[in-house]
Amino acid sequence: MKREKNVSTSHYLPFFVNFAAEMGILYIVPTPVGNMEDMTLRAIRILKEVDVVLAEDTRTSGILLKHFDIKNQLLSHHKFNEHGTTAGIVSRLQAGENVALISDAGTPGISDPGFYLVREAVKAGVEVQCLPGATAFVPALVSSGLPCDRFAFEGFLPQKKGRQTKLRSLADEERTMVFYESPYRVVKTLEQLAEVFGPERQVSVCREISKVHEESVRGTLADVAAHFRENEPRGEFVIVVAGREK
Repeated sequence: MKREKNVSTSHYLPFFVNFAAEMGILYIVPTPVGNMEDMTLRAIRILKEVDVVLAEDTRTSGILLKHFDIKNQLLSHHKFNEHGTTAGIVSRLQAGENVALISDAGTPGISDPGFYLVREAVKAGVEVQCLPGATAFVPALVSSGLPCDRFAFEGFLPQKKGRQTKLRSLADEERTMVFYESPYRVVKTLEQLAEVFGPERQVSVCREISKVHEESVRGTLADVAAHFRENEPRGEFVIVVAGREK
């Protein structure tokens, strides 16, 4: 596989690059969060050229790879086995193999497995390249109508222990806040946000991003919570909440 030149690294750290040139590259490859047309040409090429593809769920990713006629070796790498598999993957990278990491949807490492492997690869002196691409919170944030020049990405809230403590710690946050949520907890989360932030705080809730039934519901926390109590929540959700006014 042809190595992709890192201009800035080759200019400032020639010794490191000469050493790392004997190793493989770990590619972090975003995949579509819904619409298959969001897959980039570079992502397809990388997945075809690497020695192995690591997937959060091989069944889900197998459908993606088949769609783009990618016939590469596919191995399972997820939050339940990453501490056991990472050392072996790093060894393969050090031996010169190129590896791509993908998740079920979006960019690995963003509320998905990936951080631990990246950290260990960096520690081992392996070159890591993250391709630009799909991630759910960016379109939800930009289309919310709320300020997006400064924001706090919070991902999934704790499900039980520490949930209220976390929410209270964000009560005075002035930046726009972004949360991920499942359809089973979205009403509860909106109600809890209203309790802590106040029912009149503005929110935009986006679901099924880039899919056929994509929907954004905007308004106060009280109104949007009422909407989803009356309309059964379906799909994956991104909740974008206005920060506290100064």
